[in-house]
Parts: sequence; C-alpha cells; structure tokens
Amino acid sequence: MRAAPTILHLDMDAFFAAAEQAAKPSLRGKPVVVGGLGPRGVVATASYEARRFGVHSAMPMGQARRLAPNAAYLVPRFAFYRSISEQVMELLGRLSPLVEPLSLDEAFVDLEAGGLADDSAGARGVGERLRADILATTALTGSVGLAGSKMIAKIASEEAKPDGLVLIEPGTERELLGPRSVRILPGVGPATGEHLRRAGMTTVSDLTEAGEDELVRLLGRAHGASLYRMAQGYDDRAVVAERDAKSVSVEDTFDVDLHDRVRIRTEVERIADRCVARLRASGHSGRTIVLKVRRYDFSTLTRSETLRGPTDDPMVVREAAGRLLEAVDTTGGVRLLGVGVSGLADYTQEDLFAQAEEERAAGAEAGAGEPVEGGGGAGEPEPGGAVELAVERRWAPGHDVRHAVHGAGWVQGSGVGRVTVRFEEPWSAPGRVRTFSVDDPELEPSEPLPLVRKECPAGA
Repeated sequence: MRAAPTILHLDMDAFFAAAEQAAKPSLRGKPVVVGGLGPRGVVATASYEARRFGVHSAMPMGQARRLAPNAAYLVPRFAFYRSISEQVMELLGRLSPLVEPLSLDEAFVDLEAGGLADDSAGARGVGERLRADILATTALTGSVGLAGSKMIAKIASEEAKPDGLVLIEPGTERELLGPRSVRILPGVGPATGEHLRRAGMTTVSDLTEAGEDELVRLLGRAHGASLYRMAQGYDDRAVVAERDAKSVSVEDTFDVDLHDRVRIRTEVERIADRCVARLRASGHSGRTIVLKVRRYDFSTLTRSETLRGPTDDPMVVREAAGRLLEAVDTTGGVRLLGVGVSGLADYTQEDLFAQAEEERAAGAEAGAGEPVEGGGGAGEPEPGGAVELAVERRWAPGHDVRHAVHGAGWVQGSGVGRVTVRFEEPWSAPGRVRTFSVDDPELEPSEPLPLVRKECPAGA
C-alpha cells in the first residue's frame, strides 16, 4: 500500500457504444447497443441511454431488443475500436513506463514510476490532464480513479463514471469498503458471493468481523487469507507493464447450426486465417493448434495438435485445424467453431514452411484423381468455390460505406435486396438517409473516418 494515491485506473465510458455515437452524429444522445445481432448474439456494450432501459453487457440480444426496441443495434467494429485504444494507450505511455492494459478500454498506470506525482494534488492534476487529452485526441470520455492500490483505484474509477475523476486518500480504505457488498472485492464472483451469503456475510465489514480463520475455513487457505487482506483494504499488487500472452484464439457463433461438412471445413479455415492474423499482430508464433467445436446440444469438444516448432504460417495452421476437424463428429449440427494457437514464442521455426509444402505436395500426390472427403484441402480455394461465396458483400448495421456521389456514410440496415445508408461524418450534422440496391456499383465498404478531424495547415 502506498502513502500517496499514485496508482491510476482509467476506464473509458461505454467504449464501443460511445465510439459509435462519436462516429455517427445522428445517434448522439440516443440509445445504442453494440453486439451480435443474430438470435444467439449478446450485448458487448450499451450506451448510457440504453442502460436506462435495463440493457447491459453480456445480456442476450433478444432480451435487449425487448427492453429497448427503439435503440440502434450495431455490429461491432473491432479494428476501429482497437485504433482508438492505441491512441489512448499512447497517452498513458507518456505518463509512465508502467502501464498495465486490462482490455481495449481499461488500464492501470503507476504514476510514481513516471515521476509525475508524489502526492494527492499532483496525482489529481495528472488525472485531469489525462481526461482532457483523451477527449481532445479521441472525442471520447474516460473515467479516472486514483488511489494507493490497484483494487481501490478500480473502485474509484467505477465511482467516477461517467466522465469523472475520484481520488481516494490512502488510509480511508476500510471506511470506504465497510458498507459495500462483498462482490466489490476482486475474486468474489457469483458462486463465492452466494457461499458467503449463506454464511451470513454480505458486506465487506462482515468479512473483517468474521476474521481470517473463518474465511480460511470457508474458502480455503489461499483464497480466504487473500480475501481477508483485501477486506481490510490491503492490496500490494504491482502495476505490471507487460503480460505474456499464453494463447491467441478466434471463435464464431453461428445464427443457425451448420450441418454441411464442406461449409464447416470452410469456416474452420476462415477462422484459422483470422487467428493467424491476430497471432502475427501480437508478434508471436505458436506450436500447439487447438480446435474448439460446440455442437447442437451445447456439448463442447476441443482437439489439439502440437507441431515440431512454432509457426505463424496460415497454411500450416489451416491444415492442422483441418486434420483436427476430421476427428470430430459434427452430426446433428455445429453452433460454434474456434481455432487457437498456444505454446507461444517470439520466433518462427523456418522448416515449418517447408514442412507445410511437403505435406501438401504429399497429399496432392496421394490423392491425385480422387475426391477428398469433406471438401477440398486447406490450400487456396478454387475460384467460385464455397469460400468465395462466403465472402460475398454483406452490409452489416453500423459499418462504414462510401458512395461515389453521396460520400461517406454508414449502414442503417439491409434486407430484401436493399441497403439503407445514412450519409454523415463524425464532424457533420446528422445526415440524410438513402436506400440502394445491395449490388449498387457506386456503393462500397469503406474504412472508418477518424473521430477528430485533422486541421489543415495554414495555406494548404
């Protein structure tokens, strides 16, 4: 525990939804829900306007639509959110060498390590400047918590929401925590919370009154002792600048169960390619390929294969995932597929590329003139094949487009051969809506516009 509130916790406000509102003037001040829009979709983020109707993260999308039928429902744009996150993390990196990202929109910062603050006044000044810099850079707001430990700083940022700053002075932790629910403490989830409730402990002060021995008896030595310390406000966890990734994975849940074996194989290859793209972006390669299959009855199977050395070759990962799929019974249908790579390393073993070529050549030689069970191999698809059909243009609600005549806009909705687009930019007034044929040659998908317009230099 520190004598000064020099641990900062930043949490962006309703990040995905707020980014969409900033990008789309017509949605500002209105309920916005971001998530999977299919019958099995869940809410990723809801704007504060949508939360007033009871919509919250992880809620089934069908339930959200019943609660807020007039909200705007949008498909996530993760590349867009990631680009904003990078801007925010760069600002945090200017404050200290010790920045611990927890997600795209959340991070701890050790201000003491950055030499910017050693007392409450200095910490508060840094926090206020950070909030102003984030707003100027991204047009979004973030809430800041400042305290002498990570646990209390995170509680403070939650108290600060939305768009605020709360500083909790070291020494006041027990007074702050006492009347709160036990669920406010790290490591107390629904199961542990219910276990404690049955033992008559619902507030943090109940835990301190029960004593360490009783918590150890109920929860075990490690968990009980740790929880008792946190109930007293003690948290000596350090801000860790880098966390070693243990695996990289991508998975998709399908609106309708997949039955066709060729389609399932195609989806596995597509997901494998996305997994490799994420793997390469992280600067890693990996040795173990993992396939995840959730079947129609919700039973989940995982299969893995360990290679001779680490790889980031999409062909190698596709072929390994394909081999694993052959060992899985998909009769009855598949509702989720995932491909992951674990056993990560910072280098690639060169001979794996040669290995992939050898295996593909051997497979082609052995199967020349014979049909391949389950569809084609894991190489590039033939023109006009299943993969080409799978990537047919789709107009996802919320995604960016550009029209040759009307300029930049975003998809409001599509169906029965038509797509409706609202033409506006982050810095414009709410725009007009027009409808086009889904195959209109003048309408194309587009990259997102920046949320903050760059000023042209004088005389340009």
